[in-house]
Amino acid sequence: MRIAMVGTGYVGLVSGACLADFGHSVVCIDKDSGKIARLLQGEMPIYEPGLADLVAKNVRDGNLSFSTDLATAVRNIEAVFIAVGTPSRRGDGHADLAYVYAAAEEVAAALTGDCVIVTKSTVPVGTGDEIERIMRAARPDLAISVASNPEFLREGAAIGDFKRPDRIVVGAEDARGREVLNEIYRPLYLNQAPMVFTGRRSSELIKYAANAYLATKITFINEMADLCEAVGADVKDIARGIGLDNRIGSKFLHAGPGYGGSCFPKDTLALIRTANDVGVPLSIVESVATANDKRKRAMARRVIAALDGNVRGKTVAILGLTFKPNTDDMRDAPSIAIIQALQDAGARIRAYDPVGMEQAKLVLNGVEYAENTYDCLRGADALCLVTEWDAFRALDLVRVKAALKSPVVIDLRNIFPPEMMRAAGFRYTSIGRP
Repeated sequence: MRIAMVGTGYVGLVSGACLADFGHSVVCIDKDSGKIARLLQGEMPIYEPGLADLVAKNVRDGNLSFSTDLATAVRNIEAVFIAVGTPSRRGDGHADLAYVYAAAEEVAAALTGDCVIVTKSTVPVGTGDEIERIMRAARPDLAISVASNPEFLREGAAIGDFKRPDRIVVGAEDARGREVLNEIYRPLYLNQAPMVFTGRRSSELIKYAANAYLATKITFINEMADLCEAVGADVKDIARGIGLDNRIGSKFLHAGPGYGGSCFPKDTLALIRTANDVGVPLSIVESVATANDKRKRAMARRVIAALDGNVRGKTVAILGLTFKPNTDDMRDAPSIAIIQALQDAGARIRAYDPVGMEQAKLVLNGVEYAENTYDCLRGADALCLVTEWDAFRALDLVRVKAALKSPVVIDLRNIFPPEMMRAAGFRYTSIGRP
């Protein structure tokens, strides 16, 4: 099938490369000529394990191409996916749909035949209705179906998620939209991936509901961690004890410094705004968003407390900057709020992340960036572990202790057993453990 993917951000590039790998003919389109030029040279604009090889393979095979010329790219195309950004709108937290509607208008003007328009971007309920209005107003001469197909990709595991999904959600109001998307995802039948067909508005809300629920699980276990500390329990035992219940499940029950990334913060906020607009306050989700914001700053206070209540003039080594491992994404990463709070308290920050430092430099000021893990620790008054990269899981504790000015470790991801750290002579602080 001939497919156009409008937008080569995280969702568009991963989705386009995977669809090409299924054997479809895919052209990925972006207005950023510099980004397209780099992609044509094999340079990835994002870090995602396996993506560079997947893109290169499908370019060689002739299934994947890149272009800045949308008008030419969508000629004789059968399906157009809109995968542009929907950032939080400044001032009110609503999803900014300017890029989505601009893409819809440009696609409508360029189409040369009947087509299915698929919204891959995360959009509020009713966005598909407006896209359909735009399409029908601009091109009454064509039979255009508008469908919703939300993504459920985890950064760092996106290719596997796309090729082996838990489910594929399709929201369509007509048989044509369902038939085309059924054909696009037919290669996944062997994996028995369930296709969930719904109305378009239900599909749009499924994405927001899923992210809000997962954010709630994270926030719940973080609050349980605080309670564990107060009563002398171990949050890892609590998480395992409740996670083995099939009604609850073990995923997203890892206590830490709060959630971040490109989805949970903005999507929970957009869902709250949508609900308020129709007079249905979401008190649970509102509490989750508030608690998560407070938690990030609270983690800085833990670092200060571990250094006897004063970090002024002291150096704190930060290991891990991205919001999670295996990505270079710094959007709403907990490290940002933690570092800024420590700087406000007078601390000097030295940081290291395996792949995220170039992105970190765009959002953090006054940070010294180290060349490697142990260079980051050299002469620091404390180590604060923020992101649980595999490279940090087997640190040489003898070398760590020798590098630090004082043996203070604040582990915000509970990587190390407390008894092991104490035996090694560290003043060790973790999350939700005695």
